[in-house]
Amino acid sequence: MRIVLQRVKQAQVKINSEVVGNIQQGLLLFVGAEKGDGINDIKYLVQKLINLRIFEDEKSKMNLSVHDLDGEILAVSQFTLLGDCSKGRRPSFDKAAGSDDAFNLYNDFVLEIKKSGLRVETGRFGAHMQIELINDGPVTLIVDSRK
Repeated sequence: MRIVLQRVKQAQVKINSEVVGNIQQGLLLFVGAEKGDGINDIKYLVQKLINLRIFEDEKSKMNLSVHDLDGEILAVSQFTLLGDCSKGRRPSFDKAAGSDDAFNLYNDFVLEIKKSGLRVETGRFGAHMQIELINDGPVTLIVDSRK
């Protein structure tokens, strides 16, 4: 699984102008599932993400995690993260998990985060979504369960 995370002051996801997910300080996660991903990938990523020290402490040092701050998470499925642009002009999505597998992996990922006690909001799998955010920093990182 591949995740692009952004440290945010606020983020929301809309579908047809309707807000379906909204958070304040925390993490916006774009989540892509790859063929062959499973529960071990999910558990690794959830532990990595909720404990990653990317929020500033009182000395302005990145020393706090979203869990330390009791922050919030907005998780949005995004299969295009698995796009391979190395050949030609059109990305190949051969490595992306099929729709049914990706749906299950994304839902299992969200359920695993919820076990941490953090507030989790989501987009809607497979929908055309608009994301609005205030990136804090900016801080944007890529986390991949295979790297």
